[in-house]
Amino acid sequence: MVDDSALVRKLLSQVFAAEGDFETQLARDGREALDKLTSFQPDVITLDIHMPLMDGLACLDRIMVERPCPVVMVSSLTAEGADITLEALRLGAVDFVAKPTGAVSLRMHEVAPELVQKVRSAAGVRLRSSARLRERVQHRIGSATQARQERTPVRSTVASRPVEARSGEGLVLVGTSTGGPSALEALLTALPAEFPWPILVAQHMPASFTDALARRLDKICALTVTEVAKPTLVEAGSVYIGRGDADIIVSRRAAGLIAMPAPSEAGYPWHPSTDRLVRTAMQQLSPSQIIGVLMTGMGDDGAGAMTQLHEAGGRTIAEDETTAVVWGMPGELVKAGGADHILPMHEIAGHLQAMVS
Repeated sequence: MVDDSALVRKLLSQVFAAEGDFETQLARDGREALDKLTSFQPDVITLDIHMPLMDGLACLDRIMVERPCPVVMVSSLTAEGADITLEALRLGAVDFVAKPTGAVSLRMHEVAPELVQKVRSAAGVRLRSSARLRERVQHRIGSATQARQERTPVRSTVASRPVEARSGEGLVLVGTSTGGPSALEALLTALPAEFPWPILVAQHMPASFTDALARRLDKICALTVTEVAKPTLVEAGSVYIGRGDADIIVSRRAAGLIAMPAPSEAGYPWHPSTDRLVRTAMQQLSPSQIIGVLMTGMGDDGAGAMTQLHEAGGRTIAEDETTAVVWGMPGELVKAGGADHILPMHEIAGHLQAMVS
């Protein structure tokens, strides 16, 4: 656990000591953390962003190159913190937890359950996923020395059925959580500006992060990417990111299909909820006009609704285990028998284009 605050380090130690099954060490800054990588060999690192000597981003970059390890960032919920955290996720961090504001000693208990859950989940990330992240970072800094190993993905044996859209209408619905920002970047940057169906995204994130995510993706994608903060008419060639801490649902008005934010609803524990997004879309469109894509993330959000979509005649894609940072959500879809196609990340965009053409 890396943090420049002695109080925060003490509180973090208490949180994990109370669990009874963690062995922990502390570091005051990025340099000290790097010194302990070899001797302690952690399964997970929690990493503060703002630290003296070496900040969290510089430390993360070194970790991903020198000894890839699952990293959970501890971030503030400010606009600046959101941009920096998204950069950390792009560099290879597995997830992030919001740092308590105000009196940390009084509020640490509020984030402790989420922190422990995310660290446990990060501990289950496969080493081959970490190696993939390292290769991406090495390529980014111009020092890649190893060729990527091609893995043979598990394939669905379900025969492909054509998607038959009515009056040109159709929606692609994407659900993702842990590891999602990097997965979304890989998916959306591979799609052309003329992609014929609107894409709606439920990415589990706080409200202060989803706008930053949409702005980042909009800069690097041929598609137009926006956050859904109000009822919005959906159009081809556009991606709509659900606003964090709320849900994104599909409705209809005289002008056409509408994506709109909605307050959380009982029965949907994760937000924005993929299950709720899919079910509201099925109320407005024939299943044949919907394609569901479930990518990396812990938990099972989206698996139930996309299984219903599959059984009703819609199309579904689950990210393959070989590329998912956490194979929770797509894995649950596969286990439920609701995945028409099980594809590694780099094949999903091409498959989508073939399905809607």
